[in-house]
Amino acid sequence: MSSYFGIYIKLSPFAIRVIEIVMSNLLQLLSDGDFHSGVALGRALGISRSAVWKKLKSLEALGLQLDSVKGKGYRLHPGVELLDQQQIVQDLELQAGESVVVNTCIETISTNDAVREVEVNDSSVCAVCLAEFQSGGRGRRGRAWKNPFGSTISLSVRWPYRAGMASLEGLSLVVGLCVLEVLEAFGASNLKLKWPNDVLWQSGGGLQKLSGILLEIYGDPSGDCEVIIGIGVNVALSAQHLSSIDQPAVDMQRVCGRLISRNKIASAMISALCKTLNEFESSGFKRFQKAWELRDAYAGKTVFMDAAGAAVSGIVCGVNEYGGLLLQTQSGVVVFNGGEVSLKVTDKK
Repeated sequence: MSSYFGIYIKLSPFAIRVIEIVMSNLLQLLSDGDFHSGVALGRALGISRSAVWKKLKSLEALGLQLDSVKGKGYRLHPGVELLDQQQIVQDLELQAGESVVVNTCIETISTNDAVREVEVNDSSVCAVCLAEFQSGGRGRRGRAWKNPFGSTISLSVRWPYRAGMASLEGLSLVVGLCVLEVLEAFGASNLKLKWPNDVLWQSGGGLQKLSGILLEIYGDPSGDCEVIIGIGVNVALSAQHLSSIDQPAVDMQRVCGRLISRNKIASAMISALCKTLNEFESSGFKRFQKAWELRDAYAGKTVFMDAAGAAVSGIVCGVNEYGGLLLQTQSGVVVFNGGEVSLKVTDKK
């Protein structure tokens, strides 16, 4: 079964490839920023004007921002930048370019699933997958990650790891710190980290989510395994899309006050992740502990912790050398480690 634009249908590999090519060519024609009539688009693609209209409507339904003007035709809304695999690879730092295989696609159920299908020639090489749209993107605790077409970075990395799952403690915090530093390099300021895996923007209105991370681990608990690192970053969402998210959220365009290139962010993030993962493999979380604590959004604040259904209230007092959250409670300091833990601010200290 394959999912195309939210509809699950049974297609042959050839039919799937034909759809991909037509949609890719349609998006490529629109990517120049000019208006194109339905007739001209149909002629260029070898399909009818009606078929063009249907494909554009299906893309709009997924969140792609299009402008339609009677007598002029269609164009991508200014500021919409489509993924360009060649540009992403070209802009990678030299070491990263030799360490990863990058694949981009128009639509997938989840990049965390799709990246496991990316072929690499060397078992030590990381696979990377980016998608314009996910029909079933995953967040923590079973939540869905919503990403309107062409408006976010939905990126997954498959990282081969041989030191066993136990030594991966704190990795989600390290990835969050890496993402934050990349976004700062593009002009984002007042960024904070929420334990264990969110990047937030601190403004006059409080804290708003800019990015989230999800880790999935497969393999031998004590030996070889592969880590799937899923990263979502809001880049240029419409006001309607922002309001539909079930928590305060923001995008890079609003944080920076200007348009930001998705392809440039993707290249920088892949390059930075390659360095960060190498450092983590050799030094563990302790190497990043102080830097993470300096960015802690809830440091010194009284919070409510829901750990696997057990409610605990206390004051956040940092993280330990393995990335566990330290909470000062009435009975002393309690350590909370990943998994089914959520953190919600109730009041200030």
